[in-house]
Amino acid sequence: MSEYLIDGGVPLNGTIKVSGNKNAALPCIAAALLTDEQVILRNIPDIEDVRVMLDVFTALGGEVTTLQPNIHRLSMSNIKSSEIPAEQAKKIRASILFAGPLLARTGKVILPPPGGDVIGRRRLDTHFLVLTELGTKVKISDNFTLTAKSLTGADIFLDEASVTATENAIMAAVLAKGKTILTNAASEPHVQDLCRMLVEMGAQIEGIGSNILVINGVKKLTGCDFEIGPDFMEVGSFIGLASVTGGDLHIEGARPADMRPAKIAFGKLGIAWAHEGNIIHVPKSQSMEVNHDLGGMIPKIDDAPWPGFPPDLVSIVMVVATQVKGTVLIHEKMYESRMFFVDKLIGMGARIVLCDPHRAVVSGPSKLHGSELISPDVRAGMAMLIAALCAEGKSVIRNVYQIERGYEHLTDRLALLGARIVRKE
Repeated sequence: MSEYLIDGGVPLNGTIKVSGNKNAALPCIAAALLTDEQVILRNIPDIEDVRVMLDVFTALGGEVTTLQPNIHRLSMSNIKSSEIPAEQAKKIRASILFAGPLLARTGKVILPPPGGDVIGRRRLDTHFLVLTELGTKVKISDNFTLTAKSLTGADIFLDEASVTATENAIMAAVLAKGKTILTNAASEPHVQDLCRMLVEMGAQIEGIGSNILVINGVKKLTGCDFEIGPDFMEVGSFIGLASVTGGDLHIEGARPADMRPAKIAFGKLGIAWAHEGNIIHVPKSQSMEVNHDLGGMIPKIDDAPWPGFPPDLVSIVMVVATQVKGTVLIHEKMYESRMFFVDKLIGMGARIVLCDPHRAVVSGPSKLHGSELISPDVRAGMAMLIAALCAEGKSVIRNVYQIERGYEHLTDRLALLGARIVRKE
């Protein structure tokens, strides 16, 4: 098992390029199953979750050819199996994204319970709700067996704005008979990317970017050549990293419009940035002081479905808040286990009161010191890495597999910015 050895307390300066959006790459890989023609996907991050999704694609009968780094050609001319391999399914939650395409192409899918980050209860109910509305029958045993003689469009109201359930519904509906209306649909940038890819393949989707999608089913989809958008979670991570280390950072390849919800949250912590084109500049000069609400009230940073503050950045702003003068309440509304890493930050010297599984009060600034840490999931692992890089002294982070599931070639990229970090097997 690999680990990171970190000697913190050094400002990170320079330029770093954003990787492709992991959460867009995974459904787009699954969507390549919807056609028997070739699909070229560009800007695909070289991370573990992508490798697992490509393994599932090939296990189902597909062919994957790497044309260049981050560019893959996918072909699924003949589906050999409708069963998701259990070994891959337990590694990532995104394995469930093959359900919609398999139902559309073969009328059947056998789905082992998907794995992924342990950040609290992550319901599958909404997936089955939308697929049932489209004409699917669900049988639950050790696995989930989904069958559909044919898929028919429907007017569906999602009981929660689930990203992956919305994506499954979209991929099933594009080849269903008739019109599908999805209300309370997720609208995150990665959902928009999936929709744009499907439109290039010949799908008819209206309302992209909103929470009401209208999909008119077509008989066949074609191949396409599609580029994944930038990972705004990675952009937010780098903004937090530059802020707490006192660095001056240029982030290339960003999509600044995707960062508007994050800009409000970081602004409450006295963190600001400018952009020119697709480059975001995080300057060294930051106020690093909490901006109080009207009347001097303690501000709150809380997450919500898009266009709210992204839940995957809650862990990052938690670390940033430890280095800012003042007190802030951080409210994680969506996952009851995401905050359980804060005891590690407290052990490093942070002043945090964990009120309950969803709320924490952070007072800063606190001088952090190096520590031995274990990464529990992708985003908490990145938060620990940011804390270690701004802390005084040496830190060790183990189980970095979890971090590398979501961040591409991270140690090499950070070392170019001046980080004293070594990856050790």
